[in-house]
Amino acid sequence: MATKVMNMRQTQTKPLLIDAFFQLIAKKDFEKITIADITKGAKVNRATFYAHFNDKYELLDYIMGSSASTAIASRTMEATEFNADTVQQLVLAVCDFYEKPNVACRASYIGLVLPQLKEKVVKELTEFLAKSLADVYTEEERNLYVPVIAQAIHEGASQWATGKIVMSEQETATKVASFIMDGFRVPERAKTY
Repeated sequence: MATKVMNMRQTQTKPLLIDAFFQLIAKKDFEKITIADITKGAKVNRATFYAHFNDKYELLDYIMGSSASTAIASRTMEATEFNADTVQQLVLAVCDFYEKPNVACRASYIGLVLPQLKEKVVKELTEFLAKSLADVYTEEERNLYVPVIAQAIHEGASQWATGKIVMSEQETATKVASFIMDGFRVPERAKTY
């Protein structure tokens, strides 16, 4: 019984710490957030925080990794076949990932997090694609194709998420999937002879 209570408490504590962190990041620069601030917001003691994370950087790393894998899992629903629909769903997952957490982020947080966000989501895409393409390509081919495809998916979604393109999220996903599945083709109207 004591183990069950401890497990329930642990699974309930992490979300409290994460929520407290998001509340704080909307109000304070990341560098100024302390463990005491986080534990106060979560209504837990410091020892409880340290039972889950070594510091606020590990908390941030956990949030990003968890968000990336959750976004991909929720969009792909454990599909493993590599096809245009799966690629579209991966693009949409990356769009979802960049839309979460929906907080008014301060400049210090954005500067710190953007490179880490990309690293986390590309890592998750790479793992997913490596499994999806395991029976399609040799290991050497996968070592070439998987990182290229992961970067293409990420970049397409990133262009949408940062507002650099004006097409819809779905249209972006469709075009990126077409580019990946069909390859780059110069439209007839753009060819010069």
